[in-house]
Amino acid sequence: MSRNNFTFTSESVSEGHPDKVCDQISDAVLDAFISEEPEARVACETFATTNRVVIGGEVGLSDKNILKDYMSKIDQIARACIKDIGYEQEKFHHQTVEITNLLHEQSAHIAQGVNANADKDEGAGDQGIMFGYATDETEDLMPAPIQYSHAMLRRLAEVRKNGTEPTLGPDAKSQLSVKYQDGIPTGVTSIVLSTQHLDEKMTSADVRSVVEPYIREVLPENWISNETKWHVNPTGKFVIGGPDGDAGLTGRKIIVDTYGGAAPHGGGAFSGKDPTKVDRSAAYAARYLAKNIVGAGLAKKCSIQLSYAIGVAKPLSIYADTFGTGIVSEEIIEDAIASCMDLTPMGIRTHLGLNKPIYQRTAAYGHFGRKPEQDGGFSWEKLDLGDELKSKCK
Repeated sequence: MSRNNFTFTSESVSEGHPDKVCDQISDAVLDAFISEEPEARVACETFATTNRVVIGGEVGLSDKNILKDYMSKIDQIARACIKDIGYEQEKFHHQTVEITNLLHEQSAHIAQGVNANADKDEGAGDQGIMFGYATDETEDLMPAPIQYSHAMLRRLAEVRKNGTEPTLGPDAKSQLSVKYQDGIPTGVTSIVLSTQHLDEKMTSADVRSVVEPYIREVLPENWISNETKWHVNPTGKFVIGGPDGDAGLTGRKIIVDTYGGAAPHGGGAFSGKDPTKVDRSAAYAARYLAKNIVGAGLAKKCSIQLSYAIGVAKPLSIYADTFGTGIVSEEIIEDAIASCMDLTPMGIRTHLGLNKPIYQRTAAYGHFGRKPEQDGGFSWEKLDLGDELKSKCK
């Protein structure tokens, strides 16, 4: 039996966090290759530290001459990312940071598994299990702790970048403890925020005076009370931030990227991977299915697991869990999922329109709980499958 009265905590990190710098560079590389060729193969990893960015992995285009040309653009792509994030520190500056490109052509053996039946049933790029989750506790059908942890940092990034709050730096982390009563989020017991600041004279109290109005702005009304505990820059000054303060690596924030620990995670990271990699595309499909199940009123919350084997097109298993909130059995939902959506890698990409340069925007503030965009961004957040799922669940 699930608990109804509890406190649950999730964290987020800003676009200037070292790991997120790396995620954004990896996804910017991916977008560049997909812009050239929608079926491009990319598995890009980035490492960042003081005055240094190293990019590695494998990429593939059908035209090797174009591939060579794009390899020469990697330095420019990485610097543009760092500039957009806002790093102009002495030891991490978009103009002076040393960038090493170690990308190489995709392994022929991996390509063979994926492309073996390209004109029929393209195989998955790797084995793995992927989860999707949705809950009706917020408007975007996301767990409240992670959704509002993201919202806090996204708002602070907006006022930093538009010049309203020029003392804030790019690097930040948030943590929100949300109180649930009868299974419904009702308030915040503690707020933790550590944010880089550019004025060395600022104290923790000074930083709180800057950020508190924006935090109150994004949290639901009456969630903050006199009992809410605030911990803003609890260790004191936070002037040296980003990769100069701590090394970063692609794929280290998988719980931040998904559901903040409120749901299972298969273990695979997203950023830098083209959508033939089911680590990414099947996780998006699982979220899409879970969200449409909840959005259609078939359950108040839902978790979907999909499993795949390398070179095999169809999922090995589909598992649904509605945590006792479903109006029909999980077995009926699983059958409905299988009949409503082609869950082969190619089927997912086609249904969700994933062969587009839409990935860099996902690399900070969460891959889920975002608004679908007209150019196809966040297509897995659409609520357009509910009627069909309901019709199959009668």
